[in-house]
Amino acid sequence: MNASPTTLRQTRPILPVRLLNRCGALLEKKRSPSVRVQAVDLIETARRRCGLDDFGDGDFFEALSRLLESCQTEAQLNLIGKIALRFDVLHILRTRLLIERDRQLYPEISHQEIREPLFIIGLPRSGTTVLHSLLAADPEHRSPLMWEVMTPSPPTSNDEKRRIQRATRSCKWFNWLAPTFRHVHPVDAKVPQECVGLMSPTFMSDQFDTMYYVPSYRDWFFRQDLRPAYEYHRRFLQHLQFRRAGRRWVLKAPTHMFALPALLSVYPDALFVQMHRTPVEAMASVASLITILRSAFSDGVDPVVVCRESVQYWSKTMEKFLEDRDRLLNGRICDIDYDQICRNPIAAVGRIYDRFGWSLSPQAERRMRALMASRAGNGRGNHHYQLADFGAAPDQVLGAFTSYCLRFGFSLPDEGAPHAPQRVLDAIAVTAVNNTVGK
Repeated sequence: MNASPTTLRQTRPILPVRLLNRCGALLEKKRSPSVRVQAVDLIETARRRCGLDDFGDGDFFEALSRLLESCQTEAQLNLIGKIALRFDVLHILRTRLLIERDRQLYPEISHQEIREPLFIIGLPRSGTTVLHSLLAADPEHRSPLMWEVMTPSPPTSNDEKRRIQRATRSCKWFNWLAPTFRHVHPVDAKVPQECVGLMSPTFMSDQFDTMYYVPSYRDWFFRQDLRPAYEYHRRFLQHLQFRRAGRRWVLKAPTHMFALPALLSVYPDALFVQMHRTPVEAMASVASLITILRSAFSDGVDPVVVCRESVQYWSKTMEKFLEDRDRLLNGRICDIDYDQICRNPIAAVGRIYDRFGWSLSPQAERRMRALMASRAGNGRGNHHYQLADFGAAPDQVLGAFTSYCLRFGFSLPDEGAPHAPQRVLDAIAVTAVNNTVGK
């Protein structure tokens, strides 16, 4: 795809991080069997530190317990990963405690109405992030920003500058920990945030599977009714809307395709934009992203496994979504190609506005054009990836997405190539073994 070294091949933790993780591994060998972190202990620690006790409605204990068990038995976390896991869980628990306190202090939060939110969906790495940023540039739109998702309390503008500075420091720390990740996905306190952060307080969120190798947690997650996660998603939006409202919410997460019925049960008037990109490039890109991200927390990440699981997850998700999508009225969803966003993003945005009867103001268009100029000036587009790095071939990936490719006009493998998703996954596994033996 590109003669330059791929981002994945350039990825290596900096020397201080490697030394720290090496020391952690040596200490772990000398210790007696370590005591596993338990959900009940972290919950008690969060309560003690916050001086609060009420986590609000909804049970999250089983989800948190399964996540911790999977992380500690399967994710092969290094020292940084173990520290990050504990910090993240405590931070999420603290956020949940503070949100519940705020709802009691400001009863008006529960009366906030979320009308006709727009959800951007599609395969990961299909242009959803770019479109999210463009639509969020419209002053009439409201999107969750990274800093306010990280620190939603208080639900006012108090301490806003300090909260933004704290989020900026966190972003800088992560960019130091995983320096190549910024070429893959923007990390900044003021950028729009995916919905996975709004659902993480339930501990039923795609966020964890992206960060850590947690197959048993993932299997359990796939079997759950995600309505409670979307109900909390709505509570989170109400919290953010109380501080600053907008004419409509513009939201984004590819994982929404996995649970469309649950989403619609909470947001029955939701609108959708589905982004489209050939699965070959989308899967290579998402495998690169996940491998780079997980490598910040584990020294045992296998890119081939990452790719195989990504193809399995997203092909099944797409199959399910295409069935559920047919129940939507045609006027509630707009289809946009990745190439359209790349060639003429303003024209692509115009199609969306026309579809839903919105008005694109001159001010909004100017802000969108300024955003695109800024992205070009910041060196976006330096993410290089090759499917071969992940032990897969294009026809195998396309075969797993046969229904999607036929419906939206992407090329299929030659006649006689395996089409059934499971046979495709088996073929990828065989290719990976052959590649490994040949090295």
